[in-house]
Amino acid sequence: MERARLAIFLIAIGLAGLAGAQTSTTQPTQPTQPAQVSGVITPAPVAPAAAGGIQGQNIFEVKPDASADPNYARQTNGERAKVQPGNNAPMWRQVGLGVTGYSSLPKSEAPEAGNLIQPFVQYPGSRPTNAGEAWRQVRNNWLIPYGGAFLLIVAGAIALFYFGMGSIKLHSAETGRRIERFTPFERSAHWSNATAFVILAISGIVMAFGKFFLLPLMGGMLFGWLTYALKNMHNFAGPVFAVSLLVIIVTFVRDNLPAKGDLNWLLKGGGMLSEHQVKSGRFNAGEKVVFWGGVFVLGVIVVASGLAMDKLLPGLSYERSTMQVAHMVHSVANILMIGMFMLHIYLGTIGMQGAYQGMKTGYVDETWAREHHELWYDDVKAGRIPAQRTEPAPPSQTVQA
Repeated sequence: MERARLAIFLIAIGLAGLAGAQTSTTQPTQPTQPAQVSGVITPAPVAPAAAGGIQGQNIFEVKPDASADPNYARQTNGERAKVQPGNNAPMWRQVGLGVTGYSSLPKSEAPEAGNLIQPFVQYPGSRPTNAGEAWRQVRNNWLIPYGGAFLLIVAGAIALFYFGMGSIKLHSAETGRRIERFTPFERSAHWSNATAFVILAISGIVMAFGKFFLLPLMGGMLFGWLTYALKNMHNFAGPVFAVSLLVIIVTFVRDNLPAKGDLNWLLKGGGMLSEHQVKSGRFNAGEKVVFWGGVFVLGVIVVASGLAMDKLLPGLSYERSTMQVAHMVHSVANILMIGMFMLHIYLGTIGMQGAYQGMKTGYVDETWAREHHELWYDDVKAGRIPAQRTEPAPPSQTVQA
């Protein structure tokens, strides 16, 4: 008897609770009808969130086509928060559509601060893709594999040429008489630019390709510290490269202007594979290609795109798309420049006998000048160009007590 009474009592409590739940869910408070302006439905404001909570749906505009559900906009008001606490699916659906929300950052400094995700774009022959994901696919599927393959091909070609042909030797004995090829100012400008370039190239290669060949060897922690250090070196070396690049262009532009015989030099490959090289001035046509193509064109593109990524290039709207385009341009120009300068560094060091001494000390032997730059050597011998442009240092004087 007692058990029957207890069962009836529990059933009564359950029915009472069920009735209360049905009353609370079937008679919700009707939200204010949203206003429609220019095809965009803006939800009516609701009470602010409690401390620690997020009412994200209150700050996003809702477009009529955001969902097939006609009550979709109404769901983003308080109704969904009541029936499904913590479910912000409508808000994140709008975020994915590129809806602009509220941000305390000024529009002049952060024009896309209210957009968490870039909108989807439609490319010919493909399905709609998020712009950020499209940039990621270009980087991972084009820039990284093809850029890395290009650098490996250039390095392999240099290695084959060196081990197959060796360095370019002088055909006659040195005379011991030296000609000043580079002044101290020219050498300091060159070495400043070269040092900054090497730092930028190494740090860029590690940041772009390091996870494929260094991360498995070093581990995550050591590789993370290395990339962090190289990133900071990259940021500091960038301005040095930009300033020294301008100095290099102004200093050497006169001797790199096109001249008669440059086309013949290019057609014959400079005669590097034959016994006698083609006559040239102070700089041959190959060096002029490096100057105009690598230093001037690619150098200016690299510096300009780097300034854009640092938000230092005037006249640009620094949105995500701007940064993505600047990154892709910066990457392509850098890869081409590194490949071109790899050839330049090779011929200026181990690839040609006596070339490194000219940039290290500023002087080359008469034999080297005659064999590699015969027209320039003839001008020096005729007195049209001084063999000694830098005044010798005065002899040291000993002061006697």
